[in-house]
Amino acid sequence: MSETMNAAPAPAGGDTASPPRRARDVELIGALRDSGYRHPPALVRRGDGQVLQLTPLLYRVLAAVDGRTDPAGIAAAVGPAIGRTVSADDVRTLLDTKLRPLGLLDGSPPAHRKAEPLLGLRLRRVITEPARTRRITAPFARLFHPLVVAAVLVAFAAVSFWVLFVKGLAGATHQAFHEPALLLLVFAVTVLSAGFHEFGHAAAARYGGATPGAMGFGLYLLWPAFYTDVTDSYRLGRAGRLRTDLGGLYFNALVAVAVHGLWWLTGWDALLLVIATQILQMVRQLAPLVRYDGYHVLADLTGVPDLFHHIKPTLLGLLPHRWGKPQVLKPWARAVVTTWVLVVVPLLLASTVLLVLAFPRVVGTAWESVIGQWRSARTAFDDGDLALLLVKVLSVVAVALPVLGIGLLLTRLAHRLCVRAWKSTTGRPGRRALVVLCGVAVLAGLAWAWWPQPDRYRPIRPDERGTVADAAPVLASAPGPVRPEPVPEPVPARTVWPTGTPLPRKDKPVLAMVLEPVSPGAPTWVFPFDRPEPPGPGDNQALVVNTTDGAVRYKVSFALVWETDGVVDNRNEAYALASCRGCTTVAVAFQVVLVVGEANVVVPENVAVAVNHSCVECVTYALASQLVVSLPEDLSPEAKARLEEVWAQLSRLADEVPGMTAAQIQQSLEDAKSRILDVLREEGVPIPGTTTTAPPTTTTTESPRPTTTEVPASTPVTTTTPPSSQSPTTTVTSPPTTVSTS
Repeated sequence: MSETMNAAPAPAGGDTASPPRRARDVELIGALRDSGYRHPPALVRRGDGQVLQLTPLLYRVLAAVDGRTDPAGIAAAVGPAIGRTVSADDVRTLLDTKLRPLGLLDGSPPAHRKAEPLLGLRLRRVITEPARTRRITAPFARLFHPLVVAAVLVAFAAVSFWVLFVKGLAGATHQAFHEPALLLLVFAVTVLSAGFHEFGHAAAARYGGATPGAMGFGLYLLWPAFYTDVTDSYRLGRAGRLRTDLGGLYFNALVAVAVHGLWWLTGWDALLLVIATQILQMVRQLAPLVRYDGYHVLADLTGVPDLFHHIKPTLLGLLPHRWGKPQVLKPWARAVVTTWVLVVVPLLLASTVLLVLAFPRVVGTAWESVIGQWRSARTAFDDGDLALLLVKVLSVVAVALPVLGIGLLLTRLAHRLCVRAWKSTTGRPGRRALVVLCGVAVLAGLAWAWWPQPDRYRPIRPDERGTVADAAPVLASAPGPVRPEPVPEPVPARTVWPTGTPLPRKDKPVLAMVLEPVSPGAPTWVFPFDRPEPPGPGDNQALVVNTTDGAVRYKVSFALVWETDGVVDNRNEAYALASCRGCTTVAVAFQVVLVVGEANVVVPENVAVAVNHSCVECVTYALASQLVVSLPEDLSPEAKARLEEVWAQLSRLADEVPGMTAAQIQQSLEDAKSRILDVLREEGVPIPGTTTTAPPTTTTTESPRPTTTEVPASTPVTTTTPPSSQSPTTTVTSPPTTVSTS
């Protein structure tokens, strides 16, 4: 505001007959130290917790308001302090037009409510009042002694390096998910550490000489979060404020070091997951995009308390006609804030757009996960496994809350934009019409993005890349500048001649199977049925589609799955689908499912499908092989090591497939099964007799002749059809090789 004094009559709404009084619980914090402003503002906190910035003149007027001094006395006290002449009428003007509307004086209710950031905490509930907060955080303030801080940081760096690069988290993850009680312990410690994080902020403020306020929790969107009122840290200098900002991260490091000591005493590897969660929480907190610790660190480094309030002035200041106007920030602070604005605004806008476009896929993924977790929870309830039941229920909540939070965020954002646009166009019909037109366009875009369509709500799969084009298909299909397509590098094809047949000659051609990797890019779907569903958790699928004349495609997929939740419904699928001329298509899927403990539901599926659709002179081959073994208990580390060696040898088979015949491929998979069973026998697992798995499915179409010959599914299927007719579809669903010891 301008500090020029213009005497004016007091408004009728302001009662200046009696000495003015400050509103209840108004606290004078003082001038902002180490400020990035050219003229540092003074800070005042209202009773509702809102911190306001005042000019030095307004702050001195408010400081002189004590309920006993009239405007003339206030003017007499303020004038000498600022070196200017101030009259009683000037004071009345400031009281009634500036301070009273801000809710800083007794009398009429404040015109300005407490600011509610879009990403702020809601539904706050106080756990400890300021007096109790100061009492319980006093002992922790000693942890900020420089020697203690140095020792903790060195220990934390050593522990983090050991966990992430030496020990690893595979064993911890396996133990946690195999022992639900330990997983619940990890979850509980992680939640408590979030509250301990807030202790760090309060203790750091107390160590620097500030007074921490209330501690409590609220909802960040729909996610529970803790908070601590450390507004009083604005009394401190830049170093004290930064210590307060980083105090929470420091206490996360303390938790990590303490948990490592607990692991050393108990040997529970699952506890190491707590260290990983602390590191992830620290990385997340350092992001300066929203009001996390990193945001406050940047604000205190620059001496600009609320960076978001400077977005609009900064963007307007970039316009050429505003370049010569005076700036409120110091040059270096303005450079930092401008850089932050130019980075944050595009990121937030892009994130919002991508969030809207990807929301259907997120909903589909969450729904599939919730259904799976709920099914497992029902199984755990039937088994009386309380720990596993709690883990599954918490998993359902953890999946559902972010989706509901995203929906709430988008709803609040739309409501805020609509209200602001409507108010800003009051009395301006032209602008309001333009706003309404833009709103209709946005609604049309949302209808396009969210309207139920095939694959619109399809769950996200692990094999997807998750690029911007994947989230916004319209971007991928948008026309762009015409560019010559790059010529793909030739892939050497490997020919597999049928066993016992002579090499082909010009006068006696022989049909052969030629294998090469699948080329990038998804072929056009031309088959008279829907695309097979993507594999779910614990499933394995080899899907190869060939629609290019003369092309050769093959796909090999191997999977080793451990099942511990009592439900064995794993699918192993091989799909070789062809619609072309003179092409070869091969799919091989091999899956091993190891069931630890008792299984209540055992319904594995093993499917091999070979399809020729309007295919001439084609070879289409699909082989699915599945082994399901029930183990009474987990394997020893030695047995797992031998099993990994067998699996490593088998994995090399994928590179050798192009040089093998169909019989050799099937025999190699059967040999791999035998080696796996030998490892289990050496471990003492009783192995009863087994059955063979999925016979391969081969569909071959030759030159056009009007005859058709069919043979049993256990042998290759040879069909000959005219080119105008639809070639046959062969599907084989075979029982998996199942070994049970229960």
